[in-house]
Amino acid sequence: MIGFSYVFILFVFIGLLSFVSWIWILIDCVKRETDIGNTRLIWVIIIVLTYIVGAFLYYLIRRPERRLELGR
Repeated sequence: MIGFSYVFILFVFIGLLSFVSWIWILIDCVKRETDIGNTRLIWVIIIVLTYIVGAFLYYLIRRPERRLELGR
């Protein structure tokens, strides 16, 4: 019974951490992404529909590109 409690707490912690990071990436995309060619809209749709996978892809692929292009 004790082992189940730790596993449950771990999953809750991972779930909350992934939700907070998803919200953070979504806000970053909405506030800082350029709207040239509907880039913002496309990335927001990807992030919303694929949840943490889309946020992870945005963070690894698009965010570094945007920072090089726009400097923010």
